Amino acid sequence: NGHKEVIDYCIAPNENIEVWTELLQRMKSRGLAQVELFLSDSVVGMKAPVAKTYPQAHFQRCLVHVMCNICAKARVEDREAIMNEFKQVHQQSNKQEGITVLH
Repeated sequence: NGHKEVIDYCIAPNENIEVWTELLQRMKSRGLAQVELFLSDSVVGMKAPVAKTYPQAHFQRCLVHVMCNICAKARVEDREAIMNEFKQVHQQSNKQEGITVLH
């Protein structure tokens, strides 16, 4: 398994392509040659700079953020059932099993 490590940060007035490009290029210039996976909320402008700077990296939306967004749109009385179904889909070991559970 992996581990978490803060490798860079910046204080910016907003999130956009230019900010993310600068941050990623700075990390690459300091020796971060390859990244396998970027996990993020739905930040503005991050996907294109990631694809350009680390073309082999995968980009995945954070499931906690997805769940929070789903809960915000669901009726309170339906949230527990919806979250249980969501978790069942994402706990499958591969995409096909997830699709099967979804249907």
